[in-house]
Amino acid sequence: MAGGLTIERVDACFGAHIHGIDIATIDDAVYAAIRELLTEFGLLVFPSQHLTLEEQNAFATRFGPLEFPAAAITNIAPDGSVLSDQANDTVKSIRGNEGWHHDSTYMPVQAFGAVVSAEIVPPDRAPTGFADMRAAFDALDTAAQDQLRTLSAKHSLYYSQGRSGYLPTQRDDGTYAMYGYHDKETPVRPMVKIHPDTGRENLLVGRHAHEITGMDPVESEAFLDELNDWACTGDRVHYHQWDVGDVVVWDNRRLMHRATEFDLTNPRRIWHTRIAGDPSTEAADNHRLVS
Repeated sequence: MAGGLTIERVDACFGAHIHGIDIATIDDAVYAAIRELLTEFGLLVFPSQHLTLEEQNAFATRFGPLEFPAAAITNIAPDGSVLSDQANDTVKSIRGNEGWHHDSTYMPVQAFGAVVSAEIVPPDRAPTGFADMRAAFDALDTAAQDQLRTLSAKHSLYYSQGRSGYLPTQRDDGTYAMYGYHDKETPVRPMVKIHPDTGRENLLVGRHAHEITGMDPVESEAFLDELNDWACTGDRVHYHQWDVGDVVVWDNRRLMHRATEFDLTNPRRIWHTRIAGDPSTEAADNHRLVS
């Protein structure tokens, strides 16, 4: 028990289900307990909450300013039809997210985390995977840790979606209308991130990472692929099986996550509220403000 909450560990070295709470009515003391649990576990699952979008955004705002309010991640078109055509830009985005990643490392400021809720769940429950990059770094030998501390890599949605074959349709001016395809300098981030709340070291890799500084691009890609595959294994990984009404919160500074493939002829809709990162700790090396 913590602050009247019941904690149930998941089948991994991180993460917990939290029971005995109504997120929509928590006070400051309960929020403080939740924030401590998020720092400890990295992933918190609150079953059967059934929040409105306003309640979800209000809960997310307790953690800090929003990068964006609740947005639908769905294969349901505005007219109610179900999208399954692999050439559709929405489907391309869904499929691209099946690769392990941190949110918004491709933006000047990496996200703090996210609050996500499930409204419509397909029969196979379309699980979301989470992987602990703090545990992954701790599992490396000393030589590998020392090497990684010296390395940085670019992070780009153009790279990750392009490599997987899921870039959206270009507009007439050659740009893309979807979120994350900005025209700013490609962010460069260290491959070992110091977590601002714990002081612990975490791998910072994922599908958006590429072109390690000073390394041949082909060698860099192979190095990152091997590292990503190794990091996201064993008890460092947990897959959340969604039920309608579930709310999940995770620390994007510590965990990677991924969607899993599901039958796109079945409708699915989850709502993602992204919590903005603190520019003083989450800005890319080449996007830090000079005082």
